Amino acid sequence: MASSRRALALLALPLLAASPAQQTPAPSPTPYEAVDPFIGTGGEGHTFPGAVAPFGMVQLSPDTDAECQIRECYAHAAGYRYDDPTIAGFSHTHFSGAGHSDLGDFLVMPVSGEAVPLEPGDARVPGSGYRSRFSHDGEVARPGYYAVTLRDAGVRAEMTAGTRVGVHRYTFARGKAAHLVLDLRRSLYNYPGKTLWSSLRLRPDGTVTGSRRTRGWAPDRQLFFAMRFSAPLKDHAFVSTEKDVAYKGFQGPGRGSDAVAERQGRALVGRFDFGRLEGPLEVRVAISSVDEAGAMTNLDAEPGGFDAVAARTRVAWEQALGRLDVAAPAPMRRTVYTALYHSLLAPSVAGDADGRFRGPDNAVHRAAGFTFRSTFSLWDTFRAEHPLLTLVQPAATTSDIVRSLLASRRASPDGILPVWQFQGRETWTMIGYHAVPVIADAYLKGIGGFDADEALAAMVASATYAPYGGLGDYMKRGYVPIDREPEAASKTVEYAYDDWMIARMAEKLGRRDVAATFDKRAAYWRNSFDPKTGFVRARKSDGAFRTPFDPTAINYGSDYTEGNAWQYSWFVPQDQAALFRAMGGDGKAIAKLDAMFDYDNSQLDYSHAEDIAGLIGQYIHGNEPSHHVAYLYNHAGAPWRTQARLKQIVDTQYKPAPDGLSGNDDLGQMSAWLVFTALGFYPVTPGSLEYVIGRPFVERATLALPGGKRFTVVADGLSDANPYVGRVTLNGEPLARSYLRHDEITAGGELRFTMRSRPNRAWGKAAAARPYSISRR
Repeated sequence: MASSRRALALLALPLLAASPAQQTPAPSPTPYEAVDPFIGTGGEGHTFPGAVAPFGMVQLSPDTDAECQIRECYAHAAGYRYDDPTIAGFSHTHFSGAGHSDLGDFLVMPVSGEAVPLEPGDARVPGSGYRSRFSHDGEVARPGYYAVTLRDAGVRAEMTAGTRVGVHRYTFARGKAAHLVLDLRRSLYNYPGKTLWSSLRLRPDGTVTGSRRTRGWAPDRQLFFAMRFSAPLKDHAFVSTEKDVAYKGFQGPGRGSDAVAERQGRALVGRFDFGRLEGPLEVRVAISSVDEAGAMTNLDAEPGGFDAVAARTRVAWEQALGRLDVAAPAPMRRTVYTALYHSLLAPSVAGDADGRFRGPDNAVHRAAGFTFRSTFSLWDTFRAEHPLLTLVQPAATTSDIVRSLLASRRASPDGILPVWQFQGRETWTMIGYHAVPVIADAYLKGIGGFDADEALAAMVASATYAPYGGLGDYMKRGYVPIDREPEAASKTVEYAYDDWMIARMAEKLGRRDVAATFDKRAAYWRNSFDPKTGFVRARKSDGAFRTPFDPTAINYGSDYTEGNAWQYSWFVPQDQAALFRAMGGDGKAIAKLDAMFDYDNSQLDYSHAEDIAGLIGQYIHGNEPSHHVAYLYNHAGAPWRTQARLKQIVDTQYKPAPDGLSGNDDLGQMSAWLVFTALGFYPVTPGSLEYVIGRPFVERATLALPGGKRFTVVADGLSDANPYVGRVTLNGEPLARSYLRHDEITAGGELRFTMRSRPNRAWGKAAAARPYSISRR
């Protein structure tokens, strides 16, 4: 797919004749060239193909549906969907792989000719508005760059982005008048009344600034922009399409003293006219959650036109992707590098170049000595995304993330850490206090730059905030009662894991009193485990398990969070050995794992549950509660079963195509799972400082580490005919255990697998060879 786009692009270049004798095999694409941003833009991946820098504040990408309503937005959560036939415009903010829609701020669309429509029109009626048909044949996407030909507008559109700046380049047909439409009304999750207020302002130097204040997934979110053009304006218009002029709700700020023209309202659209241009029109746009001055500061902080910004961002991506050197067949290599790319999009920068940021209290703060980041999809990303960043990014990245979490807690009206936050604003989506494992895992790995005592206090505050998610009952009863709080079974086991993480950090800091309290709470998962059925279940206030009980039932707001008993009964990452004993021993745990993967779903209908995708029996790879499950055979002494299941998952849930992700990428979690799994190990229990060994899916991979160190994974004999691990060595010495320690990776060295056709049932079987569990240490 991507190679065909590249071939079409080459048709525009002069061809050099070469005889067969002169031709040499083409070198493998560099990591940068191997990335295909179209992976995940179809199906349920919810990724976007547009331009973004590593962790960039700006995600400049096409939106293919500008009329998205509440439920309909699920399919268009990233703004773009590969099978849509039209583009409505290019907006500056997007989530990568989220299960919920929002953003899509400041939609820009080029229009050519005399008439300038101010409505997007109907996708089924060409010419009915400013939207345009397009073809994938003329579409190009690579890290930090996107291009497409807008057929109806007759415009070649190109996008690039720096950290806080997006740059458009539009090449209009010669002789056609050039216009831009800037639509402040349209965004993702665009239900009636979302836009509380907006403004447009033309300044004397030709800079256009403005703002939007919205009520969407995050309440009362403010965003500002500054825009400059490479050609002078010939004319402009700021139009309000608001019909309810008697609206008495929120009003915006007063008129700016330096404005040539200004308009405010709830439904604004701007038109900018440039006449007939001799060359491409470049449009530089910066955003800020603070104010228009912040957007202008951000615009000035990244100077240069399209080519300069694109070049800097390409260098940044080459450096970021180059930390992993992968040798594998082309489809797997493309899939792995694209997964790494998707893992490096969030948490995104959310603070201005001068350090200011907007916090969860909706006030402006200043970051001292770090870059404020947001877009924390923590229920998803604590599992593998954040552990991956500790290996493939400089320690400063994770340090900034932790400092941002702590800064948000200081500005939180509730005094707790973020749950699901973007642009500094809390959404209260999902469950748990999963900033805790992100912070503790970083600290235990030696990543500093933050106040560890403050971090522990923040973690304890989040874990003892009684109004949140049934925590009052959890602390009193040892479980969350379902008749007082929804999703109680899931909350009980997830809280228990987070509590274990608090205990580990407290122990490291010498706070034995805190450690003892939270070690006790880490065992509360037992209070929701039903030995009669072998499942984690929801209990009522009177202590009885809720009935009737169906382990396959999935309903939102019921006993479980985006899952059922089959997935959640395995979530005891801190003590899988104790869970297996409660299930009746290793043999019964293995049989139950097999039953989960082999379950016949033919009589079940999960069409009502949007996030349930990528089913293999009752294993649901498209959603996060299942992500560690295939590795649990190791905890029962049967790593060969993990190896078989991993091949089953990778073969069916990933491919280098638009529908190549079986479920939402969830800000990099689905992708981080694949990066780890391709290397041959996975962080089943962040905070244990261990990785469970699976099996590699690449022939060779090298991680570049600080101090010039290298950690290399080699898979001898890797092929479809050899799916099992026969032998493992670490730095030339046999490795009998089925886990790897974090310090063994960061020290540098070589992990070598010898693959074979039949399983090695003896390797990793001994109790001492198994991964971390509280009761085994």
